[in-house]
Amino acid sequence: SSRRQRVRLTTLGTGTASPSRRVNSGQLVEAGTVTLLMDCGSGVVHRMATLGANWLGITHVALTHFHPDHTLDLTTLLFAWRYGSLPPRAAPLTILGPAGTAALLEQFAAIYGDTVRTPGFPVTVREMAPGERVELGDGVSLEARKVPHTAESVAYCVERRGARLVYTGDTAVDTALAEWAHGCDLLLAECSLPERLAVATHLTPAQCGVLAEVAEPRRLVLTHFYPPVEEEDIREIISLRYSGEIVLAVDGWFTDIEER
Repeated sequence: SSRRQRVRLTTLGTGTASPSRRVNSGQLVEAGTVTLLMDCGSGVVHRMATLGANWLGITHVALTHFHPDHTLDLTTLLFAWRYGSLPPRAAPLTILGPAGTAALLEQFAAIYGDTVRTPGFPVTVREMAPGERVELGDGVSLEARKVPHTAESVAYCVERRGARLVYTGDTAVDTALAEWAHGCDLLLAECSLPERLAVATHLTPAQCGVLAEVAEPRRLVLTHFYPPVEEEDIREIISLRYSGEIVLAVDGWFTDIEER
């Protein structure tokens, strides 16, 4: 029912720029009458269809940053709503993201045409300043926080009636992010690369362990796996610092967070 007393997370796409059995980033949050898609990388739209997810019912899309593995399927989704369903979508849509989101859509429109800009239903683009909190409706709020990855990158916190989910998007080590996420019900964190391939813009399992140690979420759910990191014993590395439940998400995994 639309008055459901839980927030449901489905990890639609748990992969990266590296092709694998996992499609690119996409996270679906259903809370009350709000259906929020966070990120929309390649493969996410067709993955929703194979999972039976409610792609037609999405009310909000929020982008963490503008890398193609987080944004390329936005055009696919807009075209699906316009040409892939009869009757075409009529319900309004809100697209949220950091400064530059409107320009990104303009660039997509320059390539693919006006359907991207005017798909036949009302589209509102809402650029969020870091630290800004937006009410999405039905008691659901979305808050953005700057994270170190690209110039625009943000993490998001989704809250409804005491249920709190934090999604890191792509990030490097950031103690302030961990403190911001402190005590959340579910921390959905990127876990990109093993220590031997560590880079300055992503997290390793050990760094995820530090993040979770400081943030102390009720549950740590990991996503954004490059294939080499899956050769590691991710759970064992993280459990050296974090004693809570650790989930290595796959495409189509879902869970419910109870509201209070």
